Amino acid sequence: MSILELLFSTGLRVSELVGLNRDQVNFNTREFGVIGKGGRARVVFLSDSAILWLDKYFNMREDNFQPVFIRYAKGIDPINQGERMRLTPRSVERIVAKYVRKAKLPVSATPHTLRHSFATDLLYNGADLRSVQEMLGHSSITTTQIYTHVTNQRLKEIHDRFHN
Repeated sequence: MSILELLFSTGLRVSELVGLNRDQVNFNTREFGVIGKGGRARVVFLSDSAILWLDKYFNMREDNFQPVFIRYAKGIDPINQGERMRLTPRSVERIVAKYVRKAKLPVSATPHTLRHSFATDLLYNGADLRSVQEMLGHSSITTTQIYTHVTNQRLKEIHDRFHN
């Protein structure tokens, strides 16, 4: 559950999620830094729900391995602080697909779908495009504008409802 929550409430790319280490996560400031595409650094903020689920996950773990998310199959491999146990992007894709099936959703969702939902949710609730661009780590605002199609549809619905 913590993987799904972190993807949705932060807008992380799957590569950023699997590359995350425990010592990067600051529960006090509720944030961490990532290096995204093109080597661009950005700060990622944690929601109340993400804090809750990450805390539950860390409390459940019985190891001190550096990777935030590790595999549990194939036994423990403590070499290099558990680096070999780090989840891969493909394993996260499988986890998301598993929960999409369990929830009986009529769509096929991926980790990128959750990133898209993060951006759409921000825009739908009034966030400005420039802030969303920064949170997603986009170098160009035109990349972020792709997410406005949903909010434009919402604006059209409001226009039609209140301006006939």
